[in-house]
Amino acid sequence: MKISVDRNVVEITPESDQETASLDVLWKIIIDCYGNNKKLVPMGQFVPGIDSLARFNIEGVKGGATIYSSEHKAPQDNTYYCHTCNKYMKVKVNDPVPLCCGREMETID
Repeated sequence: MKISVDRNVVEITPESDQETASLDVLWKIIIDCYGNNKKLVPMGQFVPGIDSLARFNIEGVKGGATIYSSEHKAPQDNTYYCHTCNKYMKVKVNDPVPLCCGREMETID
């Protein structure tokens, strides 16, 4: 996929049938014929040479069900958050620790 940026305009050019299909799905999710278009909001970080992908949240589209750790339980009532996407969740003592963005959420100190 080729991405070019010219000031405030981003152009995405698919270079395979799979990329064309993926861009079509993204386009249909973001564009609303009634004018309620969605925004792409960056999540976490993208540092060239360190990160292999850039992740974005589609604003206004509900995410999937929360997944919980099968190994770790909360030692006390606390608020957990994700460093990557800044999601917050309240967890009660002995409840499983929630997972987000591919890892366990952490307590707020």
